Amino acid sequence: MFQGKVTVLQRRDGYRFSIDAVLLAGLTNIRESDRVLDLGTGCGIVLLILAFRRRGAELVGIEIQSELAELARKNVQCNGWEPRIRILQMDFREVAGHLPPRSFDVVVSNPPYRAVHMGRINPEPTRAVARHELAASVGDVFKAARHLLPTGGRLGLIYPAARLARALVESEAHGFSPKELTVIHSRESAPGTLVHVEFRKGGGEELRIAPPFFIYEEQGAYTAKMRSLYEV
Repeated sequence: MFQGKVTVLQRRDGYRFSIDAVLLAGLTNIRESDRVLDLGTGCGIVLLILAFRRRGAELVGIEIQSELAELARKNVQCNGWEPRIRILQMDFREVAGHLPPRSFDVVVSNPPYRAVHMGRINPEPTRAVARHELAASVGDVFKAARHLLPTGGRLGLIYPAARLARALVESEAHGFSPKELTVIHSRESAPGTLVHVEFRKGGGEELRIAPPFFIYEEQGAYTAKMRSLYEV
């Protein structure tokens, strides 16, 4: 991927990253000097993209599943990005007991999209935890981010448009305000199915609605905006 400049090892029969990771890494505003933490990093894909695009000075990923955490470490090594990227195998719901408060500038996450009662749970464990709220919910993401970020710190999420109300309720409950909202469409003729939201801890009520983001042209090729997310 990325013109062959990023190596990503994945299991053939388990969890595999999707385009959501590229959207999260590309649409979240991250400066070169930012300390960034990825909650539920999976194979480390978001951090690999940020390192390739020269975003963030310190990149840390937390992954609860030992198999995926080890895979993420291998991906970091394959690309020669240690010690810039660190992978921690732990439950991010317990982050307060392991990392100092206010120790990051930006938190990113692509949390499980489905509540436990929504649809069939995949029998393959790594896929099940990635898709359903078996190990953590979007509320847990906000709780962890509240500990990790100072006032003014930013949280970037990719989340289903259909569940946006849930994310907004949780954000307010944990002291965050949505500051920028982007609705993501597969193509211009399709409804928006995902949102990218950037929240700010202790932020005011002003919210910017960004122009809609289209992934594909009607003919099936990536749009210019989508192609730009694969560039440095």
